[in-house]
Amino acid sequence: MYNNLAVISLGGSIIAPDKVDHAFLKELNSALKSYLKEDKSRKIILVCGGGAPARVYQNAMREINPDIDSEELDWLGIRATHINGQLLKAMFNEFCTDNLITDPTGHINFQGQVLVAAGWKPGFSTDNDAVILAERFEGRLIINLSNIAKVYTDDPKKNPEAKPLDSISWADYRTMVGENWTPGKNSPFDPIASKRAAKMHMEVVCADGRNIENTMNILYGRKYEGTIIS
Repeated sequence: MYNNLAVISLGGSIIAPDKVDHAFLKELNSALKSYLKEDKSRKIILVCGGGAPARVYQNAMREINPDIDSEELDWLGIRATHINGQLLKAMFNEFCTDNLITDPTGHINFQGQVLVAAGWKPGFSTDNDAVILAERFEGRLIINLSNIAKVYTDDPKKNPEAKPLDSISWADYRTMVGENWTPGKNSPFDPIASKRAAKMHMEVVCADGRNIENTMNILYGRKYEGTIIS
C-alpha cells in the first residue's frame, strides 16, 4: 500500500534503559523528521517497547506474588509500552494524525507520515504488533532496533564463544530462539513475531538503535551494521 513505508520496532531498552533517554530521543526525533521532510511520500510506523518501566513493575509483581500468572505480567509490560508510545506520539505530533495505536487490527486512518503503536494484548511482545502492521500496510522490511548491534549464535553475556551474524535464515533463527513467549523475554526478535514474519516472507534487520547514523543508513538503503533475518 505504501512503497516508502518503514516499519521500526523501537525497543524499550533504548527508549527508557533505566529512565527516559531524552538525549537519544531528541537526536532520533531530529534525524527522522529530516528524513520525512525530504520526501512527503515517506511514511514510518514506530512500534514502542516497554523498557525499564515494564521490568520495574514486572519484577515488583514477582516479589509481591511469585505465583502471579504470565498474563498479568504481560499486562504490566503492555501498559509500560503505552507510556513510551504516548511519548513518541507527542514527539512526532506534527506528522502523526492518528491516536496511539494499541490494537493493530483495529481502525487506522494513517493519513499522516507517522503512525505510533504500542502493546496490544498478552502472549507476545510489540515485535509481533510490528509484524501485523507491516503485513497490514504491505511493508516488507522491519527495522528492529534494540541495544544490541547484531544477532549472535548464542547469548554473548553467557557464552564468550558466541559469534555475531551478518545474516541468518528464519529457520535457523527460530531454532535458536524457540517457539514460546514469556513476559520480559530478552531475544533479538520475539518467537511469536518470528513465526509470523517467516510465514509472510518478511525481512527483519536487527541493529543497535542507539547508533542513529546506522539507523538512517538502513532507511536510506546504504551499508549498515546489523543482522538481516530473511
